[in-house]
Amino acid sequence: MNHKSSEALKSTALPTPLSMHGEGEEGNVMSDAFLNNGHVRPSDTTKNESLKNSENKDFNIKIKQYFYRFTHRFSFFGGLGGIIVLLMILMALLAPWIAPYPSDQSSGPALAPPGKVHLLGTDELGYDLFSQICFGARVSLIVGMGTALLAGLGGGMVGMIAGYRGGWADKLVMRLIDIMIILPDLPVMIVLAAFLGPSTGTIIAVLALFSWVFTARIVRSQVLTLKERLYIKSAELHGAGTFYLIRVHFLPEIFPLIAVSMIRLSGRAIVAEAALSFLGLGDPSSRSWGRIIHHATNFNGIYYTDYWTWWLLYPWLALTLLVSSLAFIGRDLEAEK
Repeated sequence: MNHKSSEALKSTALPTPLSMHGEGEEGNVMSDAFLNNGHVRPSDTTKNESLKNSENKDFNIKIKQYFYRFTHRFSFFGGLGGIIVLLMILMALLAPWIAPYPSDQSSGPALAPPGKVHLLGTDELGYDLFSQICFGARVSLIVGMGTALLAGLGGGMVGMIAGYRGGWADKLVMRLIDIMIILPDLPVMIVLAAFLGPSTGTIIAVLALFSWVFTARIVRSQVLTLKERLYIKSAELHGAGTFYLIRVHFLPEIFPLIAVSMIRLSGRAIVAEAALSFLGLGDPSSRSWGRIIHHATNFNGIYYTDYWTWWLLYPWLALTLLVSSLAFIGRDLEAEK
């Protein structure tokens, strides 16, 4: 190879990082890009955002896996209960279109037996019983779901904070739970409902006040075990706060317990609402199932005639089906937990 060709070859060779990017601060930045195959290294903010996105994605994946696992492993009665609950929800949502008559207006003769005109008969005022049951499903489901959300999520949050923080907060919560457990809930609920006034919101608030303690105790005992695990300790050493640990680590692990507790609380709240309405402490403007039973049992001679076979039987049957279905669903979820 001659002298001219060797010089030409040197001139076409790849330059070094310093000769290509220069010196100083600009040269250092561009040399980092050269060392990373032409890509600038991500900053600390970008790393934190990517880490947060990955943690949120892991949380969503855990929740989806939980729902997939438990919705595909129901027993026969659990699946049947799920179908019945779904039908009840649809009946409540579509009540204005399903009900053949208004639930608060007379639509036929008083105490008419079930037939083509009135599928489930009428009451003493001529109100269609099927229409009352359709609209009454709204009240039962609103009370059940509202109480379950307030008591389940609120009690779960209180239990997680008390179990993780410990100290005086844990002692205060546990003493409050002990007091709430020993109180006779039904007499106190009757007094509060009579004092605060009969309304659906009052019933939900009173029921949630006496229901959150069960979820809080279960969640607290689980958090006491979880907080001793190594990945929790490692997150604490890296500066993770209480609410960060609850959202990212505790909640995905404890969500099955909260879900089962919420289902059980909804059934308990529906029965309690029916009991308060049966005693005349429910919302007088709503046609709940308990209020239908209240009017039926207060009718003179209800048990000496055939009126109870439709006026008392059908709302009781709807209430029993809904509560039993929720119990079957909760049993299956608890077995898979």
